[in-house]
Amino acid sequence: MSGHQLDDGGRTAGEARRRLGERQGAVVAALVGGGGVPEGFDAGRLRVQARSLVAKRRSVVARSRPEVAAAAGEELAVLFAAYAAERAEPPSGYRADADDFAEWLRRQGRLPAARRRPWWSRLLRR
Repeated sequence: MSGHQLDDGGRTAGEARRRLGERQGAVVAALVGGGGVPEGFDAGRLRVQARSLVAKRRSVVARSRPEVAAAAGEELAVLFAAYAAERAEPPSGYRADADDFAEWLRRQGRLPAARRRPWWSRLLRR
């Protein structure tokens, strides 16, 4: 048997994996990057899921950086949605997302500049 197994459509397994990866990438882009709706997917359901993912990110950011959420106030949902819409891809990790949102708020004039603490202050008990 050759090293290139064929699927039911006569394509090699490698080609099938490549096409699957492209389709998965299109779904991820639609969910987190504002990409178009891939063929065969319900646009309404994808929008609902995308909003849900943004809400989940927002809640994690609010828990990990409560001072940032407080600075956004009652407009947190609207502001975070605007921040998320400007990003083609969310940062990797919740801390990076929280830090990026804080910086975004600073650029919007909604959060004062961060005060730098000396490195040794982390060693002191509070």
